[in-house]
Amino acid sequence: MNPLKNSFLNDFKSMSENGATPGGGVDRQAATVADGQNRNWFRGLVEGHGFTVRYDAVGNQYSLLELVPGAPWIAVGSHLDSQPLGGRFDGAYGVLAGAHAALRVKERIEQAAKTAGIPQFNIVVINWFNEEGCRFKPSMMGSSVYTGKIPADQVLETMDPAGITVREALESIGTIGDFELSVAAYVEIHIEQGRSMEDRGLNIGLVESTWGANKYEFVVHGDQAHTGATVIADRQDALLGASALVVAAREIALEHSTDEHMVITSCGEFNVFPNSPVVVASRVNLLVDVRSTDPDVLAKADADLHARVAKIEKMANVRIERGAEHAWGAKAYDQAGLELAARSAEALGLSYGVVRTLAGHDSTNMKDIVPTIMLFVPSVEGISHNERELTNDEDMLAGVDLLTEVLTRVVRGEFVSAQGQEAIALSSSASAVAG
Repeated sequence: MNPLKNSFLNDFKSMSENGATPGGGVDRQAATVADGQNRNWFRGLVEGHGFTVRYDAVGNQYSLLELVPGAPWIAVGSHLDSQPLGGRFDGAYGVLAGAHAALRVKERIEQAAKTAGIPQFNIVVINWFNEEGCRFKPSMMGSSVYTGKIPADQVLETMDPAGITVREALESIGTIGDFELSVAAYVEIHIEQGRSMEDRGLNIGLVESTWGANKYEFVVHGDQAHTGATVIADRQDALLGASALVVAAREIALEHSTDEHMVITSCGEFNVFPNSPVVVASRVNLLVDVRSTDPDVLAKADADLHARVAKIEKMANVRIERGAEHAWGAKAYDQAGLELAARSAEALGLSYGVVRTLAGHDSTNMKDIVPTIMLFVPSVEGISHNERELTNDEDMLAGVDLLTEVLTRVVRGEFVSAQGQEAIALSSSASAVAG
């Protein structure tokens, strides 16, 4: 096997040992000890190859590879944090692939300047903080601060279930700083986390747009009572109300999906209080999210969800409080980026197709402020957020090859010109508060 390919697979294997779980996955929730160990491992890896590593105010990790002194920067990245008992590939593959692709671009430039083209940009590999959103809410936290959607101060004071703030957690693992950087464009590669590519036999997915998503925290308030002694008519059962809300969400997905536009609803977190076998629940905290490819379909499904809340309150004799919200709209990625990625795949002889992303990614935020390219590699059976998550070696390596070709074209100005960077930087500097 090519030494470059061996190098990537060996590094991926080493990285996967950080926070490894017995089931073959990883548990590297944001700013935990395992996440800190992995961040430090990655820092050591890239610094050994000549990168300079810095951290911003909310723990985003920047690995800078200077190709042209004084030139503007192109960002490539994803995230190293994981879900509890998550897979080895989600996010982490994209960060490591970005570093390897950046090094290959540098080698191309140094060894064959004429064929690689004269670079107009430097490359920064970004490991975004808390993309997963399982320890600290919301998800995509680091890129949300970078793009001005959430204030840095608000993020730093956000607490996990144990009462530890983001600031305290980042300080405990030593990955917080004051670095800032504006970028001209962003590229991300990720596992699909679905099976459409596998079903279509594709090596590469060119992401044309995101799904829209509305996420809600609900608190169902009831009244604690004895499960044996309290008659049904007298109960204010928070668990009954919360369960009805979960069922309603599934019904909404089935009723609002069409042949053209699917609706997906989920309840990913559910906490019952006091959670005793002989006590009627007094409170349930849960998360419900609604997603769709079409904004009108999403709006109707979302309205239906909230209309059902009042009916559930009456049925279960409870009060349902709507708490924090996190939403993003269905929005297209740059057409020029799709075309550049398609040319790159064709040059390498890789099969490709246009896909949409059901999941949120840091590129979901970045595409709102800079030209952005999002790429997928296949997921075996579509399994993700699971220890059995898998992307085959050959698909990972094909993704690194494509990312290298894309980055080569981007740094020599095929996607965004260095001359246009000044205007881009001015338009985004106000929002890139932690960049």
